[in-house]
Amino acid sequence: MIKPQTGSLSYTRKAASLTAQTVVQTRLSQSDGISEVLVVCPQVSLLSCEVSSGRVNYSGKIIFTVVYSDEEGKLCRMQKGAEFSHFCDDDELAPAQTAVCALSCEKVTTRRDGSAIIISAVVTAEINVFAPAERTFITACEGAYLKTQTKEFFSFITFSGECEVEDDFDADGVDDILVPSACALVTSAECGTGEVNVSGEINLSLLAMRRAFPASLERVIPFRCEVPCEDSFSGALPAVRAEIRDMNVNATVDDERGKCRVEFSCTVAVSGYFAQRTEQTVATDAFSCTNTVSGETARESARIIAERKLYSERINSPAAAKAKLDFTCRFLAVACPVAEYEYVPASGAVEGGVSAILLYEQGGDVKSTAINIPFSVRVSAAEGASAQVSVCGVSVKQPTEGQIEGEALIKVSAAYPRVSEAEYLCSVEEGAALTPSESAVTVIIPSPGDGLWDAARRLGCPPEEVAAANPDLKYPLTGGERILVYRKK
Repeated sequence: MIKPQTGSLSYTRKAASLTAQTVVQTRLSQSDGISEVLVVCPQVSLLSCEVSSGRVNYSGKIIFTVVYSDEEGKLCRMQKGAEFSHFCDDDELAPAQTAVCALSCEKVTTRRDGSAIIISAVVTAEINVFAPAERTFITACEGAYLKTQTKEFFSFITFSGECEVEDDFDADGVDDILVPSACALVTSAECGTGEVNVSGEINLSLLAMRRAFPASLERVIPFRCEVPCEDSFSGALPAVRAEIRDMNVNATVDDERGKCRVEFSCTVAVSGYFAQRTEQTVATDAFSCTNTVSGETARESARIIAERKLYSERINSPAAAKAKLDFTCRFLAVACPVAEYEYVPASGAVEGGVSAILLYEQGGDVKSTAINIPFSVRVSAAEGASAQVSVCGVSVKQPTEGQIEGEALIKVSAAYPRVSEAEYLCSVEEGAALTPSESAVTVIIPSPGDGLWDAARRLGCPPEEVAAANPDLKYPLTGGERILVYRKK
């Protein structure tokens, strides 16, 4: 009679990785004195994210900073905010689960609708969902022999927190700040005892007014965030994202010194997860000398961060522009640079383009056009790796008429995972009785790489009896051996 004994452990597994998109719009009235919209800079941030039955509900807010020319050709700015909510469905979702959500904004467009101007943006949500689970495994089995192995298992822990970042600097000859745009890049992250330490850079890009014309200003601001997490332990590497919230830029002009004092402040929100590793001895196979044995096998797979690397490369390549540009155009400033990219595991490259707004003067009027600077940055090739990209130091020139070239500094923070897989028995059941062998000797020829367990299973004998009867064998076997056992009549 086969009588298995089981044990169980609670853990948290990664249940789903989801992506959703929604379109967010706002309306500008022509009564606001808008003649032409030159620049639209969106800043999106997360408000909430909750899991319900079969659905993740999330909400956020987006602030559009708009630079436009009025009827007299003067550059003006305004801000419009909008809140939005959306969802993503999956049959495995349940209220007891936890979601980590990161928002990004892309594809900003403007169009006229009668006397109004509609501004639209596509907001993408990347959501990782974690669920509580129970791991059941065989610890012993009366009446059967078990093959046991020590396996590594992982339980995921989520975290989130905020930190305040402030900076101030002088800008020569600047009269006003029109548009601030910022992007946070995580350069390093490590778990400590009771806290997660995240460091990174804020790439701040400012569109300013300098002597009646727009100009570009850029600054890199470091940040460090210590997120309390009681389950954190030293040495683990987390998967983490950083987001700019509640950004504020004030400019104070000193006419006597001819300088502008820029004061910057924002909230950096970080969120992510890491894996807690444990080792457990589990049964991976079972057989009986008297009965057939069937069992249910469980499989677990965990992708954890094993290494993080930072790459930096200055690119210079031909750029594309929507407007027709020639030598009558005088380039003034580049606003709202953003990197749109994807990681290609096969080639180990981050490929994409830097999208920005080029402001230029032509015929006495200030105009704008969207530009794109393609790039490809070589990083290490690894299946399942992920990358975060930021861009700064963007400039555009026109070496020959009608052709433009763009230059930018690309920074890539790449996280490289390793995959841990574990397979084990979670149940054992007794089957039909086996017919006893009547032969006095049984001989088998093993397969190359077989161990003692494989030989014992084929012979239907306890492993210790096989080892005692064949003391000269060395495992793993080569396949040229003869293994035999004697049976007493």
